Amino acid sequence: MDENIAVLKGIGLTLYEAQAYITLTSLISSNATEISKKSGIPRSKIYEVLKGLLEKKYIDVEDGRPLTYTVRSPVEVLTLEKKRITSEIDDTITRLTNIYENGMSQVQAPIWRIYGVDKIINKELEIITRAKNSINMRIGFLFEGEGEALVKAFKKRRNLNVNILSSPTCCINDETFNIIEFFKSNDIPVHKADIPFVKVLICDSKEMMHTYTKFSEDKRTVLPETAIGIWNKYEDISRNYDERFMNQLSKIENKKKRTT
Repeated sequence: MDENIAVLKGIGLTLYEAQAYITLTSLISSNATEISKKSGIPRSKIYEVLKGLLEKKYIDVEDGRPLTYTVRSPVEVLTLEKKRITSEIDDTITRLTNIYENGMSQVQAPIWRIYGVDKIINKELEIITRAKNSINMRIGFLFEGEGEALVKAFKKRRNLNVNILSSPTCCINDETFNIIEFFKSNDIPVHKADIPFVKVLICDSKEMMHTYTKFSEDKRTVLPETAIGIWNKYEDISRNYDERFMNQLSKIENKKKRTT
């Protein structure tokens, strides 16, 4: 199937509607007979198809004998469709997340192990997405692409209070990655700290993610295939870790004040 037809069908057009619209993007303006001939759509179906495109605002029609159909710009049409679909997806995420979180609250032992770098990063982003007030992180290392993903998520949630305590650098694919400079260059609050080879994300003092991984023999390079995340929704434990985090952050900030 033609890639353009597949995309148009994916956003709600029928096969014939997709064929007619694509045909009109080359004809620009034409009558039903010509559109039917060029697209291969049966004459018996073409008026119904064009009516559907009119209702969906993909084309315009001018009175006359015969009627003249004019295509609307793909940029105009598909940009509107993109906004509509994005809005619908966002609404669905909100509804399903509420159901998901209600279900999660009924689980008796809210601790899960998560294997694989992609799944661990996705869980971190999910937690950031539903945070209401704060995200605190202790970072001893990052996976490849994780820093960029975190920055993107934080910038979408500018209302959050984000604090990061981090080791100065880590090693990804045998190359040094400067964690502090990376977050500072992206305007994300970060403080240098002595952090072991572990990563902790705490959300609203209610849930947290511990991430562990093995390193190469020289203890420099992350071995992503060994990564494991521990997702914990025990509020007492999360609150305890958050209090320890804030105490450490306070000490670092006070020390900076005394030296300036």
